Amino acid sequence: MLGWELPPHNSGGMGVACYQLCKELSKKDVDIEFVLPYEADHEIDFMQITAAHPQGVAAVLPSGGVYDSQRYILPDGSEQHLTLHDQQRLYERNVMRMAESKEIDIVHAHDWLTFRAALRVKELKGCPLILHVHSVESDRCGSPHGNPLVKEVEGLSMQLADQIIAVSEHTKMCIVRDYGIPADKITVVHNSINPGELELEQSENAYRYITLMKQLGYKVVVNVGRLTIQKGLPNLLRAMKDVVAQEPRSLLLIVGNGEQYRELVELSAELGIGPNVLFADFQRGKRWRDAFAVGDLFVMPSISEPFGLTPLEAIGYGTPSLISKQSGVSEVLHSCLRVDFWDINEMANQITGALRNNALRQELISNASQEYKQLSWGAASDKIARLYKAHTQGAPA
Repeated sequence: MLGWELPPHNSGGMGVACYQLCKELSKKDVDIEFVLPYEADHEIDFMQITAAHPQGVAAVLPSGGVYDSQRYILPDGSEQHLTLHDQQRLYERNVMRMAESKEIDIVHAHDWLTFRAALRVKELKGCPLILHVHSVESDRCGSPHGNPLVKEVEGLSMQLADQIIAVSEHTKMCIVRDYGIPADKITVVHNSINPGELELEQSENAYRYITLMKQLGYKVVVNVGRLTIQKGLPNLLRAMKDVVAQEPRSLLLIVGNGEQYRELVELSAELGIGPNVLFADFQRGKRWRDAFAVGDLFVMPSISEPFGLTPLEAIGYGTPSLISKQSGVSEVLHSCLRVDFWDINEMANQITGALRNNALRQELISNASQEYKQLSWGAASDKIARLYKAHTQGAPA
């Protein structure tokens, strides 16, 4: 299995999805070697983790998120910076070199960053290739355009793959639309969550200022995720301008980092809601969990969201959600509010209504909690295990 990140050294949901999926697959006697572009201690005992970085390099460190450049630490302590495309090409060469001496039944690759390496393995070993699509380029850039090199890698890889897994029907339709792939070549395997693994906090919430403001009658809207064009945060800020005009005691907590950080800070000031918007940067552990718990409403306003785990995580911490209709999670989560990402007026209306109506929020979280308890990664791993069997033993998928 070829992937670009795993917790705790991850910047987003793809690493979490890979971790949970592999953990469930390992219970079905699937022997997984997970190849990463960097070396780190993940404390994982259910699969073998291999670093694909070149010999002679002391360490490979991410410079930021999954789509950022990498820092190579050389034995003499000096640093070498590689762009994402340079890193991808190096990963491709090293994976191919590693594969020469291995017995491989199937190669399963996650997103375009690993697709070229996966094609090399398929060519070298003659094994079936499954591509797991967590997002396509049109998702990430929020328009039909994007990086033409990335689109070429995605399109060619999908044409040559034996099987494609999409994380939602939304993503499946994007693949069909953007690359002309036959729909029957694509299997939808929704991302999920294991409620029993949720780590609930019993101690005081880490966001003490916000907790104090709530005691003074403030309501809190929360967003957790990358600060990038795909996530639609400028529209959320514009909606919050209307919310604050109607309900001055409203706060927006934004947790995450990304290339839109400065733009969003400046926009909140231009809209006159700077005092009502709090930027908490990227968080892990307790501060990440407490961000969900401190909210009265979680909002995911994504322009195009292949799946989107964060609304499910919010439910686990007792916070109802408003999600964009252009998201994959809307296919599995029904007890939530929905809005088109572009409809700023309706977004503001729904946020204001939810903050004003305690009974509505309680009803949403009560119903969503029942849906949430039915979720697990077990069903997703069952589907994928059947695909493995179909492509290696000829059994029906």
